[in-house]
Amino acid sequence: MHAKTPAAVAGHDLTSRTEDLRARFAAMRATTRALAAPLSAEDAMVQSMDDASPAKWHLAHTTWFFERFILAGDVQYRPFDPAWDYLFNSYYNSVGPMHARPRRGLLSRPSLEQVRAYRQHVEARLQQRLHAHALDHAALDILELGIQHEQQHQELLLTDIRHALWSNPLQPAYREDLPGTRAGASPLRWIAREEQIVEIGAASWPAAKDFAYDNESPRHRALVPAHALASRPVSNAEFQAFIDDGGYRTPAPWLSDGWATVQARGWQRPLYWHQDGAREFTLGGWRERDPDAPACGLSLFEADAFARWAGARLPTEAEWEQAATGLAVDGNFIETDALHPQSVPAAETGFAQLFGDVWEWTGSAYLPYPGFAPWPGALGEYNGKFMNAQWVLRGGSCATARNHIRASYRNFFPSDARWQFAGVRLAKDLT
Repeated sequence: MHAKTPAAVAGHDLTSRTEDLRARFAAMRATTRALAAPLSAEDAMVQSMDDASPAKWHLAHTTWFFERFILAGDVQYRPFDPAWDYLFNSYYNSVGPMHARPRRGLLSRPSLEQVRAYRQHVEARLQQRLHAHALDHAALDILELGIQHEQQHQELLLTDIRHALWSNPLQPAYREDLPGTRAGASPLRWIAREEQIVEIGAASWPAAKDFAYDNESPRHRALVPAHALASRPVSNAEFQAFIDDGGYRTPAPWLSDGWATVQARGWQRPLYWHQDGAREFTLGGWRERDPDAPACGLSLFEADAFARWAGARLPTEAEWEQAATGLAVDGNFIETDALHPQSVPAAETGFAQLFGDVWEWTGSAYLPYPGFAPWPGALGEYNGKFMNAQWVLRGGSCATARNHIRASYRNFFPSDARWQFAGVRLAKDLT
């Protein structure tokens, strides 16, 4: 990945770094195993739409990443199955061809058990190398990236299986035992900021010690006009009021492409809301909707239309990051095991739920920061080539790992994406 070992220059000790990554790798893989455990072999090969992938593919692709970019660097290593390099490559054109994304659900072979054996094989080989301290800083950089990459796929595994089970006429639950809490309504307050120049983004990794994706860098200055942000995300009850007021029946609050999408696809409510107006489909199956929990399953089109209807707008990503900088990364994450947005007690001051619960759409297009440079080599395909026709989301969700998210993290999806745990926090201009 790198000609030099900039991590060493930044003060990393190879031995301690190896041990830290060894423990984190083992813990991360254990989490993936636990997330996949409720799924049958039949569940694991379902692909309910082109944008989603089968759980089995997620399990194999994340393993392929470690095999292809770390283990294959040893000339004596023999791939588990050379044919799988084609099956489980995702979009790395520079390393070879790949199976078409919309056809991943056709991969009845290899079996789920074979994929699990593949995971065990690669894990064992990597742990052997880590135990022997046989990876240099450059290889450990890729291991760090691989851990972060699989954490992204943990969330995708959950959002994709939720869509698959919802698409099943039986609409079964992923897990019947998921907990849920209700903390009651939290009043929405506006938190104002004066115009100022702020620094956003992250220092370029791996020259900087703390991990950040290349699309988060370089750190740079941005002018943030005077504005106010809502103290919490929009709730289910508030979004229901938008529906009750004819939000899906009038073009007034919608972007032109958004209204055309509403008409063409027959949208009448968020994706997982039941037509009875009371329930929503969760990873625990159909459950009564908590009116005070953050609304989720919203596309950028729906988030933007709601904001216009409410006399507000979506925040810019600079406004969002300014609010989140310096705050503890705490909230309802995958570790909570609720796997659904939750209502929280009212906060007397400050922001609530900036991290966790729902990804928050921003009004910022997913574009490079000034001075952006993708990582060199094949891994430079990770982010930069997707900077087209997508919008930035911030903050993580109930399906995000806590140690995966940070204030500078930039997620991105196209305008019509609805199957993620995505919601909205309002902003408005101050004059």
